[in-house]
Amino acid sequence: MENDYSILVGHVKDLAGRAYQNDYTTHTNFLGLSELAAVLDEINKNGGSVSNQVYNGVKFTLYGGYEDSERNVLCFLPSYLDAENLKLQEDEGGSIVSCLKVMPVNAKFADKLTHRDFLGSLMNLGIERDIIGDILVSEDGQVAYLYILKDMEELICKELIRIKHTSVKCIPVLNKECDVRPSFEEVSGSVASERLDAILAFVYHISRSQAQELVSRQLVFIDGRTAYSAGYDLKEGARVSVRGHGKFKYLGQNGNTRKGRLMVKVAVYK
Repeated sequence: MENDYSILVGHVKDLAGRAYQNDYTTHTNFLGLSELAAVLDEINKNGGSVSNQVYNGVKFTLYGGYEDSERNVLCFLPSYLDAENLKLQEDEGGSIVSCLKVMPVNAKFADKLTHRDFLGSLMNLGIERDIIGDILVSEDGQVAYLYILKDMEELICKELIRIKHTSVKCIPVLNKECDVRPSFEEVSGSVASERLDAILAFVYHISRSQAQELVSRQLVFIDGRTAYSAGYDLKEGARVSVRGHGKFKYLGQNGNTRKGRLMVKVAVYK
């Protein structure tokens, strides 16, 4: 591991053990992609199965409040609960993840707020990053949905009253009521192969050598892990972020050209 996640990994092992021994649900705080990658790697190395979502005899699942969330809570399940039912419970107002709708008190005098503005205001309240999941902001910057740990709902609703120069109010809503999703543009084109450098060159309109340099400078991350090889073949669904350039999700192949090149599709986040 390039970062020391030993404490986190030990905590996850303890959570799995408690769920097994006591037959109740346990969960982590929100994990980012790199933290989750470290934990899942450790699960696979120690007799668990990420593909089957089992660790130390306990079922587990990820939940972040909505489908395809980037930050997620890792939940270990009791014998009487499966992943689908846990997600149904949480969507309808469960006990792990809460969704807060944040709106200006007076829209006429509100700033156009960004993800950074909302996150900064939460951090200024002394809220740790792992308490906060995804923050989804409407295109006009007037409304945001904050996914947070349930037990911090009351405190945040009470304390988050101003963001920049805008007075705001927080209203708890069901997780499924969030109608904002990350903004992205789907782009299709042809590449020689699914090699990382080929896809990077296509997405960011740079040369293959420039793409290889980004990898060699360790500026490219795939599903939270540093990419060390420009020749790595991207898998469908991989999330790629490049420092200074942005991030995208690789959506896979969708055919071939007459000259034998691959037609691929990506979702480039705005």
